[in-house]
Amino acid sequence: MNREDVKALLAGRLAHYREYRYEQLATLVGSCQNAELTGADGTVYQLEFEFFWDDKPAGDVRVIGGIDGGGISALTPLTDDFIMAPDGRFVGE
Repeated sequence: MNREDVKALLAGRLAHYREYRYEQLATLVGSCQNAELTGADGTVYQLEFEFFWDDKPAGDVRVIGGIDGGGISALTPLTDDFIMAPDGRFVGE
């Protein structure tokens, strides 16, 4: 798969978390969720999502997602993120 296809896989899974309400994301702060997806070419990709307070507790929540296909790509996973404010808006968008 090319880089754009891998970015699309990550974006699709990150979109799932973008549908969460702020309260749901806040309960995930401090946790890490992992998943595996198989690409169109048969490559198995590992995804990891982490949830952080962006600046201070009970403030904005940052969700960072990463994807790699194992091997050397695990050293430099492709990442993307978003930040949600307590009022439910996406910061910086």
